[in-house]
Amino acid sequence: MKTIIQYTSLIALSSILVACGSGGAANKVEGKAVATASTTAAPSTTIPSPQAGGYSNIDNNQLAQMMKDGVTLVDIRRKEEWQQTGIIKGAKTITFFDKYGRINPNFVSEFKALVKPDQPVALICRTGNRTRAASQAISQQLGYKKVYNVSHGITGWLAEKRPVVAYK
Repeated sequence: MKTIIQYTSLIALSSILVACGSGGAANKVEGKAVATASTTAAPSTTIPSPQAGGYSNIDNNQLAQMMKDGVTLVDIRRKEEWQQTGIIKGAKTITFFDKYGRINPNFVSEFKALVKPDQPVALICRTGNRTRAASQAISQQLGYKKVYNVSHGITGWLAEKRPVVAYK
């Protein structure tokens, strides 16, 4: 029964992601990751900007503050991406899309084991495209109420010369 529920959740996630566009092909990392965000950080607002999809976009200043307050950060990139750039200290790593743009069949169960629906969670990927789709799916299809998309992803974090740790 648990497998059927997880499979049903994946089907629901897939349908919303097809509608949103997963960004799978656009987010492939070839060679070394290059930071594409501006090196000048925009002023941070204290209130995350809510989106129609049931999640909020946040910038790096907001993420840093939320992490100090104990929010769970989930890095949804792939292993080779984590190895190339490192990860933000304290981030949990669960791949959402494989290199072909397919949803990781274990994502839902791993995510639910890590974060409860009433807990705040921030998602980060390379540039914010995959997490935008994942944030919407997690909010709408899995019923999470406090989902935050790191708008410029790890490239924005690195462009601002913020610290990362090696992925092991």
